[in-house]
Amino acid sequence: MRVPKNRSARGFSLLELLVVVAIILIITMVALPSFKEAQRHTREMAAIKAIQTIHTAQMQYQSQYGRFASTLAELGPPLSGRPSASSAALISADFAAGKRTGYSFSLQSTEGGYAINASPLSSSSGSRTFYSDETLIIRQSAAPEPATAASPEVSAG
Repeated sequence: MRVPKNRSARGFSLLELLVVVAIILIITMVALPSFKEAQRHTREMAAIKAIQTIHTAQMQYQSQYGRFASTLAELGPPLSGRPSASSAALISADFAAGKRTGYSFSLQSTEGGYAINASPLSSSSGSRTFYSDETLIIRQSAAPEPATAASPEVSAG
């Protein structure tokens, strides 16, 4: 019994495969920078939301203990036992360690308040640094120097 050859099932030629690979590479080269920029923007927005979370935790801490927390650890959960002024359980343990969503966060006590700084862990995490304090105004800097109280405000858009 003889099986007839099916000409349409012969497969792809090398030239056809090369054309498909070239098209995929071109699409990737065009789309990748846009995708990376979208990721960076998302991480920066997450950093801004994290700063707002710290503000909320600070307001709760101040209401409970009569002062602002001087470190992120004071806002974090206790290692054991019940929450206290040294670990109020207002933010998660990973956040209290100072790193989240590609950013490094620090909280310092100031005279009459506190200051929050957020810096990207790498250039792919973000291109801006952020600063905020008890005024609740979030400021940004795209320059090499970190954001300060004199930096421009983050725009609402």
